[in-house]
Amino acid sequence: MKLLLKSATIIDPTSKHHGKKRDILIEKGIISKIAASISDTKAKQISYKNLHVSSGWFDSSVSFGEPGYEERENLDNGLLTAARSGFTSVAVNPNTLPVTDSKSHVKFLKSKSHGNPVTLYPVGALTVKSEGEDLAELYDMSKHGAVAFYDHKKPIQNPNLLKIALQYVQGFNGLVQSFPFESRVAFKGVVNEEENSTRLGLKGIPALSEEIQIVRDLYILEYTGGKLHIPTISTKKSVQLIRDAKKRGLNISCSVAINNLLLTDEVLDTFDTNYKLLPPLRTKSDNTALIKGLQDGTIDGVTSDHDPLDIELKRTEFDHASFGSIGLESCFGALMSITNLDTAIRSLTGLKRAFGVPSYSVKEGQAADLSLFDPTKQFTFKNEHIFSTSKNASMLGRRLQGVVYGIVNNGQFVSNG
Repeated sequence: MKLLLKSATIIDPTSKHHGKKRDILIEKGIISKIAASISDTKAKQISYKNLHVSSGWFDSSVSFGEPGYEERENLDNGLLTAARSGFTSVAVNPNTLPVTDSKSHVKFLKSKSHGNPVTLYPVGALTVKSEGEDLAELYDMSKHGAVAFYDHKKPIQNPNLLKIALQYVQGFNGLVQSFPFESRVAFKGVVNEEENSTRLGLKGIPALSEEIQIVRDLYILEYTGGKLHIPTISTKKSVQLIRDAKKRGLNISCSVAINNLLLTDEVLDTFDTNYKLLPPLRTKSDNTALIKGLQDGTIDGVTSDHDPLDIELKRTEFDHASFGSIGLESCFGALMSITNLDTAIRSLTGLKRAFGVPSYSVKEGQAADLSLFDPTKQFTFKNEHIFSTSKNASMLGRRLQGVVYGIVNNGQFVSNG
């Protein structure tokens, strides 16, 4: 298939065409020509108002329901949602039924997604059934395509287990993820422990529950070596802890969920369970520190933290509702609402290195792994913008900036709408 992108502004600091408006010819999945003007009558022309193109975006924390919870989101619809949201690759969490804790489960995900325009990278569970007791088949899962190991949203309570895992994966350059959450400090908290939690009568999750876990994990990493990823940090002090660790030369990476960049615990006045998230929404000073950490490179990238849930799990009392929100569809628009374009694109591609995901520049001879978008158009995020099967969206009603046109990847073009 031949594709011709017309008058596309290229956003890629590694390309000589960065910031320039160019035509891009793609043949058999490869960028064959970039020029001010290209004419090819045999190519399918793709033209949009204020079209921008960047290296394909990667989301490091996406949950789909299949296998086991297909009513929340099956793989086919989940990957289509990712494509229409601008993502060419996603790392899929192991929180399915059964849990992705063996090579056969990893092979199922790779086989089911083979040939899809969006490249799926399985994340294997760190422990058997994500129960936190015994290490899962880490080496075998790695050999069959798992890019990291993580008990999704579950802290590694046993510090010796983390120590052994970090030592073991060094033999095959594996990546361990440790959720920054000391559950015994958080106890039965449901929102950020601050003035608003007291005023609303909701049990609080203190920032300490995140920060004390990060301190512990960094000490263990310094002792063992290896690669550690801290997913979805949410506090000002967490940013500083990781900034200091990077200065000491530790092989540490981290992400932030888009919700924790844009929203604060002030929205909880409505008791809308779509705002019940883990990590919880924090304060404005935390948001400011997280944005600064993103801009200076302390935080490696942004995740949508996409987590589709049944309506029964959300339409209940706040205390009893499940944590989580979908986020793929609103991620780019929310990110562009709080930062500049260069930072946004770096944030959507920056985690590829930590997860060992290939990164391609917008250059002739490179694979066409591209996200297509307009960074300026403003809109209010509504139900009509949701592609997911589940509708638990924290960004509903928000004024966002930046729309996605689609993706080009794996020799295919997917349009948003």
